[in-house]
Amino acid sequence: MLVLAVGDALVPGRAGDIPAKFRRLLVPEKIEGVLCTGNLSSKEMQEYFRSLSSDLHIVKGDFDEGNYPETKVVNIHNWKIGLCHGHQVVPWGDQEALAMLQRQLDVDVLITGHTHKYSINVHEEKLYINPGSITGAYSGMTSNVTPSFVLLDIQDSKLTIYVYELQASSGGEEMELKVQELKHSK
Repeated sequence: MLVLAVGDALVPGRAGDIPAKFRRLLVPEKIEGVLCTGNLSSKEMQEYFRSLSSDLHIVKGDFDEGNYPETKVVNIHNWKIGLCHGHQVVPWGDQEALAMLQRQLDVDVLITGHTHKYSINVHEEKLYINPGSITGAYSGMTSNVTPSFVLLDIQDSKLTIYVYELQASSGGEEMELKVQELKHSK
């Protein structure tokens, strides 16, 4: 099952739109689920992600007005996946604070956002994913944000994780698509 993990779009407040290179990659017939860490900031972004998959799960970011939960646990195959925006985790992005949330939710994978910086960590055999900002929207922590999202190929006991980033080319004029593949098992 192919699942999109995404967050911190902040359209239109901090970013104009999802980069065209990303939009061309995100095809409704291929994506079977969307896990969103919040801060979509507009109904249009919610509708866009729903157009990719009717199996859409969103948690509330600090700039969201919708009636979304603060946290959510989703079961996909044999995996329990927790979602939280991350502004509730203090200090933001701190591994020990994230581990406490992971234990509270009792999940195999914790997906959070808020830092606008992609990261994947394994801590005490649990997987932690921050898909970053799909638009590259600036954050309070930095104005230099690399647009990114994560695709998860979820099987019974294995995850294949594809990280998509748009990075400045050596000339600095064009954004280059970089894809990284990682594996995780339980």
